[in-house]
Amino acid sequence: MAGSILSKKGWIVIPNQIRKKYGLTRGKRVNIIDYGGVISIIPSVKDAIGESEGLFKGGQSLTKTLVNERKKDKKLGK
Repeated sequence: MAGSILSKKGWIVIPNQIRKKYGLTRGKRVNIIDYGGVISIIPSVKDAIGESEGLFKGGQSLTKTLVNERKKDKKLGK
C-alpha cells in the first residue's frame, strides 16, 4: 500500500507507480469520492461509454447493444 502525507494546503502526492498505472499526468482531472469513511480518487473520463468499449472482448458488445436499445425505445416514445 502506498502512503502520502497531507500538506498544510491540503495537497497530497500520488506515488509515481500509481500515477503511471492510471495514466495520471499533470492537468489530468480526478474525482474525489467519499464512500462513508473511505476516500477514493477516481480518474475522470470524458466519454465513459467510449472508454469502456471493448472491455469485455470476445463477445457481443454490450455497449453497442445498449445504445441500440435506447435508440429503439426513443423511436417508440418510451
